[in-house]
Amino acid sequence: MLYIIILITGVVFLSRLFYLQVIDESFARLSEDNAIKVVYDYPQRGYVFDRNGELLVSNQPSYDVMAIPRNVKAFDTAEICRILMITPKELISRLDKAKIYSPRLPSIIVPQLNKSEYAYLQEKMRNYTGFYIQKRSLRDYQTHNGSNILGYIAEVNKKIIDNNPYYISGDLIGKQGIEGQYEELLRGVKGVKYIQKDRFNRDIGAFKGGIYDTLPKKGKDITLTIDAELQAYGEKLMENKWGGIVAIEPATGEILSLVTAPSYDPALLVGRQRSANFTKLYYDTISRPLYDRGLLAEYPPGSPFKTMNALIALQEGVVTTEDKFYCNMGYTYGRGRKMGCHRHPTPLSMIPGIAQSCNAYFANVYRRIIEKYPSPQQGMDAWANHVKSFGLGEFLGTDLPTGKSGKIPTSDYYNKIYDYPTYKWYSTATLSNAIGQGEVLMTPIQLANMTAAISNKGWFYTPHILKEIEGQKIKEKEYTEKKYTSIDAKNFEPVIEGMHQVYKSGTASSLGIPGIEIAGKTGTAENFTKIGGKRIQLTDHSIFIAFAPVENPKIAIAVFVENGYWGGRYAGRIAGLMIEKYLKGTITRTDMETWILTHSLEEEYKKPYSGEPFRINQ
Repeated sequence: MLYIIILITGVVFLSRLFYLQVIDESFARLSEDNAIKVVYDYPQRGYVFDRNGELLVSNQPSYDVMAIPRNVKAFDTAEICRILMITPKELISRLDKAKIYSPRLPSIIVPQLNKSEYAYLQEKMRNYTGFYIQKRSLRDYQTHNGSNILGYIAEVNKKIIDNNPYYISGDLIGKQGIEGQYEELLRGVKGVKYIQKDRFNRDIGAFKGGIYDTLPKKGKDITLTIDAELQAYGEKLMENKWGGIVAIEPATGEILSLVTAPSYDPALLVGRQRSANFTKLYYDTISRPLYDRGLLAEYPPGSPFKTMNALIALQEGVVTTEDKFYCNMGYTYGRGRKMGCHRHPTPLSMIPGIAQSCNAYFANVYRRIIEKYPSPQQGMDAWANHVKSFGLGEFLGTDLPTGKSGKIPTSDYYNKIYDYPTYKWYSTATLSNAIGQGEVLMTPIQLANMTAAISNKGWFYTPHILKEIEGQKIKEKEYTEKKYTSIDAKNFEPVIEGMHQVYKSGTASSLGIPGIEIAGKTGTAENFTKIGGKRIQLTDHSIFIAFAPVENPKIAIAVFVENGYWGGRYAGRIAGLMIEKYLKGTITRTDMETWILTHSLEEEYKKPYSGEPFRINQ
């Protein structure tokens, strides 16, 4: 019995020993944690080029001071803090944070040393057991423009680490713009090195001769649709002004320029001062330089929206191009209510009505659209469906990671406002929609896309900013398939001619560009805000849309200038200059250019307002 017990016990021990040493790898991994140091070799992010091959974003070397908390030994705190230019309190806090993350895994203690800091510290690293320096690349911006397009890179947070196993503490990730949208393309793939350590925790070479090591793979280079020269010029024109400019190539839907003002130099969000600079930009709640007005600001479109009502009226068959309406300095309706208008010849048909931007003409046109149907609800929904076919009232779906839907009201919206059926409403209750005021809101990119659709006589591509990946053109169906509006192609002809006459004899007759036939539309939008609970009217917004040349258009553009008085004053001049810059490469209307560059709206923006002057008529 004793021999049997000893034999059984021996078999059990041998079996368990075999399991632990051969089958179960948990102790092996634990041993490796103690004996092997994992070092990541970070790849260079992909380069970014503009549509003409101009380099916009490259890389520069950077060095992070890393620490493995459990390996850190006593060190001269004062010396390393002096070298790294941080306080002892900050150093201790970062080490404690690293220990909480993982005592065995490396964490960044001080990121993004420059070359001189690295060279000085490298000589002294032998005095700091548990610390080492890791090389990586930071963005090197070759342009001072387009920060809203390019975005920036920043350190990952815990939420990102928990949701994506690729990232570890201290990794950098793209934020906003194309850096965020195309992170997986641009970031590349990290390489890994396994370093063997001896019992004294000293590095003794590559683990198993480096058979498990991998090399980093550089991120993919991408080409944007942006014209860097046009972008820089647009930002120059918008200095000391707030608003947005969006220019699109109608034939492709490629975004040529996406300007938001005010903006900032993308280099501010690189290096050790990134955090301080970002905080300063973030807390500027007045001018809001981090806010992309081209994609996010929702404005009333004003008179450019009259082109939409003209198209719908022709499609619905409620007017002809020859029908004329009288204007007595405005349109009177209801109980003594009047929609004012400026002085111009009367009566007017459609083409001169567009050219002269007659409010009375479009009030009549709008009422005919709504009143064609048995009820205002049906008329309103028919009108809204036409408008939405142009990509309005909903997020366009661009390949940028942000955007707003704007607002196109429907019958449901007005039924709630007027508590229908308790109180009935009619076409006159929504008459401001006739001139792009009222409840209609649009972002600059939506208005630019609407302009592109008009120039194409009824179709558009979803606007996008990525042109090529490693020299290969994008093939996504979303950006290469035409989208058609609900308006027949034949109905665009008179509207385009009306927009052409805006430059020939209408409200932009003084803004023409020699040698370029342009179709455009001026716009002035009333600007209200609430101060102390009271509705206050501020200086009107200046709005302009245009495309050129009229035949075979190469550029469609929308310009919003907040508090810019009227359409031709600021936005009209800027639109003309942008068109000439893109099509000719030079400026002949130096008179307009000088005027724009020497006029500022900073005094307008110092007036009291609620913080969101672009959300009006609410």
